Amino acid sequence: MTTSSPMPTLPPRTCTPATGTRIKHPASTHFYDDQPPSSTKRLRRSLSLESGPSGQSPDSLQDGERRPRLARAETTISGDDGDEAPGPEAEAEGGVAAGRASGDCRTELETAMPAVSTDALADYEASKAAHAADTREAGGEGEERLGPDGRPWVKGRSSIYVDAFNLALDTVLADEAHLVDEAEQAVFRCWRELSYEAQYLYVRLFLRKTSRWHRINRIGYHGDIADMARAVDELQAPHALPDSSSSTPDVLPAGGGLAVPAEERLHQTFAFADQSAADLTTLDEAAALLNLEELKTLAKESKVHGRNKAELLAAFKRTSRVQSGLGEWRSQLQRTASEDTTRSSGSGSADIEPDVDVDDAPEHERARTGGGSSREAYFVRKILGRTGACIRLGLGAVKLFERVHLVFYRSSEWTEKSLTTIILARLSRRNFPRYTIARSANVFASRGALLEFEAALRTQARLEALLELPTTADGLGRVRDILDDVYPRWTALVDARAAAEAGRPAAAEAEGGGDSAYLRRFSPAWVYTRIVHKAAAVLGRLKEHGREHGVLTALLRQRAFHPARRGGWYQRKALLEEHYLWQVTLTPTPTPGPEPATAAETAAETAAAQQQAKKYWKTVALATCAAGLQDRDCHLLYHHDLQKRIAKLERALKVPKRLQHDFGHVALTKPVERVVLGIQVVRARSDRDDEDDPRPAPARRGAQTVWLDGGSGDDRDSDDPAHECSVEAMCLTWYRTQHGWKGYHAEGGIVRTLFAYLFYDLLFACYVPDVFQTGYQTCPLDLHSDAFYPARAPAIHARLAAISNGAGAAEALLRAVHAAHAARQTCVVGLDWSFALHDLLEIVRCFPPPALATVLLVLAQEYPLRGSGLPDLFLWHPGRRCVCFVEVKSANDRLSDAQRLWIHVLLGAGVPVELCLARPSEVRCLP
Repeated sequence: MTTSSPMPTLPPRTCTPATGTRIKHPASTHFYDDQPPSSTKRLRRSLSLESGPSGQSPDSLQDGERRPRLARAETTISGDDGDEAPGPEAEAEGGVAAGRASGDCRTELETAMPAVSTDALADYEASKAAHAADTREAGGEGEERLGPDGRPWVKGRSSIYVDAFNLALDTVLADEAHLVDEAEQAVFRCWRELSYEAQYLYVRLFLRKTSRWHRINRIGYHGDIADMARAVDELQAPHALPDSSSSTPDVLPAGGGLAVPAEERLHQTFAFADQSAADLTTLDEAAALLNLEELKTLAKESKVHGRNKAELLAAFKRTSRVQSGLGEWRSQLQRTASEDTTRSSGSGSADIEPDVDVDDAPEHERARTGGGSSREAYFVRKILGRTGACIRLGLGAVKLFERVHLVFYRSSEWTEKSLTTIILARLSRRNFPRYTIARSANVFASRGALLEFEAALRTQARLEALLELPTTADGLGRVRDILDDVYPRWTALVDARAAAEAGRPAAAEAEGGGDSAYLRRFSPAWVYTRIVHKAAAVLGRLKEHGREHGVLTALLRQRAFHPARRGGWYQRKALLEEHYLWQVTLTPTPTPGPEPATAAETAAETAAAQQQAKKYWKTVALATCAAGLQDRDCHLLYHHDLQKRIAKLERALKVPKRLQHDFGHVALTKPVERVVLGIQVVRARSDRDDEDDPRPAPARRGAQTVWLDGGSGDDRDSDDPAHECSVEAMCLTWYRTQHGWKGYHAEGGIVRTLFAYLFYDLLFACYVPDVFQTGYQTCPLDLHSDAFYPARAPAIHARLAAISNGAGAAEALLRAVHAAHAARQTCVVGLDWSFALHDLLEIVRCFPPPALATVLLVLAQEYPLRGSGLPDLFLWHPGRRCVCFVEVKSANDRLSDAQRLWIHVLLGAGVPVELCLARPSEVRCLP
């Protein structure tokens, strides 16, 4: 273990604007007469990159290149970080990437590091060139060697893509070589023997869709590859591999998923890339190489019709099937005629050979012998004649390098940016927190554990692909089949984990994971738990409620994997017990006695048995809800639903009032609705035939509206000119002018900044293995997973208790962190240094300490999920010493689920929340 060294002292960096805008009071209010000068105005801006790391715009990408890179399409592996989130919308603040941007896959390592500029690639090349020049002036060799391979950096002969790719490979081979067998070591030796241009071409193709073919004459990269033909030949050259004593098994442990596909395994020979002449055989792959115009030209020559690529491809296939069928029928007919002629004229007569229409002799022979569709091969040959030679990366080597990246990035997803994040972070002129770096080499105890983890991810990808398809009985049945395959192995691993925790080391070896909560995410059992969880919901849709209840019971029995889901499991288990299980367990009992029971007696007995079963299962559901409230891993967000169900069940069971639970102290109320009038600005229709028609364009749900700031109607001071603003800015001005609140339009920026201030030492000084793997992180790797809270639960609750008790604990923490790090502008996730210290101190004085502790607890438990959904406006009133959250909605907006959850949490903690409904008192139509 090493301690990250502090970055050299640099000039203060330019702070990234905060997520909110502080809007000044109109001059007529004299609000600032007795206040200190306000901090710099904050402007919201989107931090999503408009261009890739290479400085390319989205429109300038090479053919087939895409920015977010996943595994090959047919075996796409979905990530597991922040697994509760269908898509967390955490924002990047202060130059810190704090979550996954919409449509952009981010690894945990990339998320924990600062955002990098698109100019960083040029800076990287410039810094390397400058270093080489300085070395030459000092009498050195003028070269900087990168990595264990000792390859020198030479301008124009090295690239950050190749450097980052080799960095990942070198790190894995140096720290975790036990995960690689002899055959794979031979592949890596062949990789090092490739020239720079061949490596560069491979890495750039690796960042594209690895399952598709690429036209060599359209690949590009002429500035980095001088001899494209030579680079292609190197990648397509075959290499022999030795026999491996630990080769990839054909079948993994029972229930561990599918067998490893044959095309993903390394054989006696391999090549880094496939050749189109030998490996491109299907019409689908060939047609993907042509654009629509080229495909139409080919269709016109072949007398095939279609309006788009899909229709043209279907027509080509239909033609191929028809021609193949006719060819076989004609060949059979000619063979029959030839036999008849031979019998009638004797053995001396020559056989009649069938005519060849458009196919040449070899293809015709294949058609006669049943070797395939000659017409389809004809179309493939025609397409390759137009495109020229093509290249596709070999699947065996691709899967091997993907496994290397899985081990290096500790993630099953990575992007083009992931390959360069670490190197670019070294060049960023930022200061990082000080913490202990510990990269564990035993994340995967053995090669078998890694392979099973990879197979589990493959099975999970299959299940998620089935769940995304339209619901059918066949699809649900296939999900159930996956559950049948996985469940025995999952239970074995869970039992092994329980035995290990009970003190039997021999059982721990079978589990294949580490003891740290974060390292458990890389156990196959973690992925299997996710599969079992998703498949359990399908059992409910199949009306197999008894089995679903058993699966949920098994999920709740274990505590090691996916603890953040326990609240949802309690909710579903209680619902099944209340409404469905009495039907599953109810069995009719025959009435004793010599005389058969009458229909009325049978019906009465059945009704009595049903009532008894319902009462029994409602009692069980009541106990389930109570257990959920007492479970330390059941997050606060689930408590409200469990409390409501308890109250309902106690009324149904007629529990005496004195024995019923009383949740009055946490009863939730609806937010206060407040209507704010303002002047709305709309634009006239641009596509209306009658341009004199003043009617505004129709409003769209969710569309942003434009308003005039500076008051509304008669309240606005005529000396204070109004300007266009957002609806949130208009409402914030109203709260300031009418009620004297201070505030920000921050959308959670204030809360995340307070979290970073008050939990700074818990983020960086609380030692947890494997969560700091570089010296350039802005947060621990497990912050964006559900492993963060369990690993620090005692320290978190001690901190929250100190804050809840008041006595200035929060204010003291704020002052200490600001004094230690404000001058250095340390990069910390969620912390925006542009918020003025005196404002933050006022906020913690006005924030009720127990309520502040509750909000911080929710963020600590589910940081990636709860980073979004906070109300738009954060207000505080120094005179009344109170705070208020305000969610602003115009006429076309609705509350999202995430916003409803936060409103419930805030109201339950005793913090006022208002729903501000912006309504136009006047609508001004502008051209």
